[in-house]
Amino acid sequence: MAMKVLVTGGAGFIGSNFVRRLMVKSGWSVRVLDKLTYSGNLANFPDRFWRDSRFEFVKADIRNREAVRKALSGCDAVVNFVAESHIDRSIGDVESFVQTDYLGTYVLLEEFRRNPVDRFVHISTCEVYGTAKSVPMTEEHPLDPRSPYAATKAGADRLCMAYHYTYGLPVTILRPFNQYGPNQYPEKVIPFFYTQARQDKPLLIYGSGNNTRDWTYVPDLCRFIELVLRTGLKKVNGRVFNAGSGEEKSSLDIANAILDYLGKPRSLIRHIADRPGHVERLVCDTNKSEKELGWKARTGFASGLEQTLGWYETNEHWWKKVVARAEYKEFYNRWYRKALGAKLS
Repeated sequence: MAMKVLVTGGAGFIGSNFVRRLMVKSGWSVRVLDKLTYSGNLANFPDRFWRDSRFEFVKADIRNREAVRKALSGCDAVVNFVAESHIDRSIGDVESFVQTDYLGTYVLLEEFRRNPVDRFVHISTCEVYGTAKSVPMTEEHPLDPRSPYAATKAGADRLCMAYHYTYGLPVTILRPFNQYGPNQYPEKVIPFFYTQARQDKPLLIYGSGNNTRDWTYVPDLCRFIELVLRTGLKKVNGRVFNAGSGEEKSSLDIANAILDYLGKPRSLIRHIADRPGHVERLVCDTNKSEKELGWKARTGFASGLEQTLGWYETNEHWWKKVVARAEYKEFYNRWYRKALGAKLS
């Protein structure tokens, strides 16, 4: 059955990859709502989408009730990607994360309650779990957010489930572990290391660099989200599913792999003071998603990383335009200046 999907935050990294999947593979119609903050980028959508009657873009803040109400009209499903998502930024600017990640989700849920659609998929994060208390981490792992970002996402999760239990809204929560792939904003670790190395600038690593994460190639996650939308509601309603690969890599592993790929010296690695509240380890238990929904990540890290770095090589104009922006330089200089002892040129 043809669907019309509202994708909030659809101009960002994961959202735009999901939109591209739906436009290319599903035959469904897509309405994107995005405020276009620093990480939202219309260049994430190919030109042909703008000529396709199935694609619609609405520039609006998720906290704008009227805009959200209009955007919901005529849609069959909502996938909510809206979030301030960079942990470093949340340490210095808590309010933006509270406003967007928590209050934005509240506004969306309120309008969803008043203007029902068939289902609501909320994209959360593994960061709500905090450092692994047991490995691998199931959906029953206790929530122990360590950063303002993680805390606001955990609050949004609980709000979504409260609306499900109180008002009967058809809600599903997905908790992706670390994602990587095309179009990722260069402040995140893989594109950050790549763009730094390409410019012969230091790869800044917190602490020892031995903190580990579970890494998933973003097209695999997008396939999972579409699967959830296609699955009978009874199987996913009021449920939480992890989305990960079970493949664990440290920051140091990734830095070394990228330097080797580019033929750059390991001397570009520079260790800096650890980040406050830094989570030590996140490893996904994939059993629930695989056994109940038949989904598992297909792309191994080595292959996914090679494809990702190949995309950044091919799309040099994309990332060079981003890192040249005043906003990117301002954050870089503010956050890393003390560690570097110099400003970004």
